[in-house]
Amino acid sequence: MVGTTLALGLTVATLVCFAALGIWYTRRGDRSTDEFLTARNSMGPGRTTATLVASSMGVWILLSAPEAGAGFGIAAVVGYGIGTAVPMFVYSKLGPRVRELLPEGHSLTEYAHARYGPAMYGFVVLVSALYMFVFVAAELTGIAAALSLVAGVPQWQTAVLVGGFVLLYTGYGGLRATIVTDTVQAVLVVPLLAIVAGGVVLAVGGPSAAVSGVAAADPALLDPTDAAGLQFGLALAFAIFGAEMVNQTWWQRIYAGRSSRTVASGFRNATVLNGAIVVVAALLGVVAVGQGSVVTDITSSAYNADVAFFALVESAFGEAVLLGVVLLALLLVVSSVDSLFSALASLVTADLPRLLADPDDRTLRLGARLLTLVVAVAAIYVSLRARSVLRLFFFADLLGAAVAVPLIYGLYSRRLTGRGALASSLAGLAVGLAFFPDFRGVITAVPFVGDLLPAADPLYLTAFGGAVVVSSTCTVVAARLSTATFDFDRLADAVAMADGGEEASD
Repeated sequence: MVGTTLALGLTVATLVCFAALGIWYTRRGDRSTDEFLTARNSMGPGRTTATLVASSMGVWILLSAPEAGAGFGIAAVVGYGIGTAVPMFVYSKLGPRVRELLPEGHSLTEYAHARYGPAMYGFVVLVSALYMFVFVAAELTGIAAALSLVAGVPQWQTAVLVGGFVLLYTGYGGLRATIVTDTVQAVLVVPLLAIVAGGVVLAVGGPSAAVSGVAAADPALLDPTDAAGLQFGLALAFAIFGAEMVNQTWWQRIYAGRSSRTVASGFRNATVLNGAIVVVAALLGVVAVGQGSVVTDITSSAYNADVAFFALVESAFGEAVLLGVVLLALLLVVSSVDSLFSALASLVTADLPRLLADPDDRTLRLGARLLTLVVAVAAIYVSLRARSVLRLFFFADLLGAAVAVPLIYGLYSRRLTGRGALASSLAGLAVGLAFFPDFRGVITAVPFVGDLLPAADPLYLTAFGGAVVVSSTCTVVAARLSTATFDFDRLADAVAMADGGEEASD
């Protein structure tokens, strides 16, 4: 095992470098709240692509993607890749539309309030904030587990260090600090991950040997038509799509791009890059099974599929290279957690004017920093008690799957009302929960409800797919039945009125 002191020293050094970069880069810039939240119109095509890749590629790339590959094989690998790529492609179309309708906007919750009213707005705030909170907790869980595995570092130390340093520079510099560190992280992470993946395959004897090992250990993992793998892969595609549609991280970057063309191009590039990276990472989980590096039985105390990537690297290269890979994982964590902290800050700052009487810039930024601190502490607490990064995402993904289509449909349909959108979201959520296996014991304990529920789906397809399909169908029906006609000009006017005090202070 690598020395704990060495691992901690390298971790702190890495975190200090990125914190210093973020603070230095933003020390003399525009200090307005708008700049803190959106870095509006500041990014060209290259930096837009870099921040989209870095923000998406958290440590889950090395944990939950290989875990899915190890457990369900090629079909799940394809599903994960598609699920990661599709939201980026959707945003390449959605981003220019959002900039057109809400040119002075900051967040998806602003849009939800202006388009649908307070009820749907409240639901979207809850779903988006919960998803990003779970994402932060999952990232901290992953890196803490990795350092504990490699160097015996207590998980609380890793979680506190990462959360604290990232909070330091995002709280100071906002989104602009996040973007500059994202750019450096993307330049480092993408080639390093490619080198590690290629080196692992060569170390196990090449592609043929890797495939032979998997075929001997569990041939079903290589079958792209395997029923379990297909179901789980499709479930992942539905889950990721829904979750990313309510991820404020992407809504921020819609405004940070220099133009609508820049935003569309950046998201198209991220579609290809993010999908390819996830497929490669998930395939390494399949390879790990063939090398006998992992136990995939979730009920076993020896279960380690959630660290399949690290187990494979250790068996192929030994401890020295493994420590380098953990530092790669640290870069991934920082690149996603700083984006999530900035996104959470933007949510509260955009919404505070509805709760306070004409707050000034200082009050807005202070509120954002305090909320982010609370979220960071809570996420650290949750991360110390989570077992599987993949399953930590699933409940938040279910909420996103239910609300995604009703939320974005209103950007194109004039007839969908707030009541129709909320009813469609709740209908999708009800169907998803009915088949959701993780809370089965709690739901069946409710009097009369348990007897009415269908059998749970252990592969999640009915839960996630049902949430998306039912909410989408109800959304279309609700819009068709509605006689209302929404004036899209009201979106820009509503956001401009809510931000009037802030914009004037810029």
